[in-house]
Amino acid sequence: MDNINLNETVPNFKLQGTSNLSFNLSNFIGTYIVIYFYPKDSTPGCTNEGIDFKDNIKKFEKLNVKIFGVSRDTIKSHENFKAKYNFPFELLSDSEEIACNLFNVIKMKNMYGKKVRGIERSTFLINPEGKLIHEWRGLKVNGHIEEILKVLK
Repeated sequence: MDNINLNETVPNFKLQGTSNLSFNLSNFIGTYIVIYFYPKDSTPGCTNEGIDFKDNIKKFEKLNVKIFGVSRDTIKSHENFKAKYNFPFELLSDSEEIACNLFNVIKMKNMYGKKVRGIERSTFLINPEGKLIHEWRGLKVNGHIEEILKVLK
């Protein structure tokens, strides 16, 4: 599957999610979708990002937006992370890097002086017709939710 570019229709993809969700992108045509990729469950930045989405969920719901978090962690890890912080949205497991490759979020990163392959924190906005209309790459958690809401409004 090729990488997706801005203003292109996002190809359908399927991932397993929390709450026994079999996520199928085509099932969400007709609504805005925010897909945010994060490196790892229960790490400080990823926890803060999830809490920011949770704290602003009503604003997203008013704008008919569904939120999905994606990492390479297992469903079991996702279920624990979601339950611990009471996230009101589903987390999708991409252990085979299907969506990661489609959205081109796997990067070489420095971790404690070593080069490692990992997810670059990124968010993508898909419109109700299934087109990718905005992307944020290599982002910082602070202020990110406000940027997404500004684009949606």
